[in-house]
Amino acid sequence: MSRPEPRLSINQATIKYAALADALRVTAEAGVESIGLWREPVAEVGLDAAARMVAESGLRVSSLCRGGFFTAPGGPERRAALDENRRAIEETARLAASGAPGSAAVLVVVAGGLPDGSRDLAGARERVADAVAELEPEARAAGVTLALEALHPMYAADRAVLSTLGQALDMAERFPAESVGVVVDTFHVWWDPQLPEQIARAGRTGRIASYQVCDWVTPLPADVLLARGMMGDGHIDFPPITAAVEAAGYTGDVEVEIFNEVIWAAEPAAVVARTAEAFDRTVGLRRVSA
Repeated sequence: MSRPEPRLSINQATIKYAALADALRVTAEAGVESIGLWREPVAEVGLDAAARMVAESGLRVSSLCRGGFFTAPGGPERRAALDENRRAIEETARLAASGAPGSAAVLVVVAGGLPDGSRDLAGARERVADAVAELEPEARAAGVTLALEALHPMYAADRAVLSTLGQALDMAERFPAESVGVVVDTFHVWWDPQLPEQIARAGRTGRIASYQVCDWVTPLPADVLLARGMMGDGHIDFPPITAAVEAAGYTGDVEVEIFNEVIWAAEPAAVVARTAEAFDRTVGLRRVSA
């Protein structure tokens, strides 16, 4: 088998049950050069140990997942959420600095859903903007980009009140491009008829901080959070989206992020190998080196 695409990154969610040390090991052993980290496995070992492990792995860090979840109205809950995001900013900067050259200090931000009992979608979105405004100076000072991720509308009530790439850009464009960008995640945006225009818009303002891929498989499971599939197993036509992202000027790593119980149950090294093969076969990234 040929060496994996150099820009492929394995998001830790794809091998969810692998501890951080194992995730780093199987990714590097497969010849993959980059990994997208999650805060929970980092917390299990502590930030100092995680940073040391990342440095020893020789891998780039493509992002840290995740911040956000700050739609609560004022009070202790909101303050706690903002403080947690401050810790996430610190972790992002530290882990990216520990990664190999080309690592990205990108904190993926999921807005959060409606507070319990609320139907005020517009108000929740404005509270997200208020939270980003409070955190942005600290992110900028730390050299971190807050990457707003729009989630598919089926998650608007419980996970993310930002539902389209256009909405995420509307918010991101209130702030400097170096500190607030967007995530283009195929699972969440593939259906959007405005997607080509919004990707081009993101490119014009330098806002694409992360490109994530996985497939949309049907029938949807009872837990729609686990509806993601391996590329090629579902309905998404990846090459046009990838071409648009590349035309918009994005040259960073491309993460494969899959939430799927069957994939999680498989042996992590086998999942990484399958991911590398499926990525080469389906995603349509212009291969610049071997």
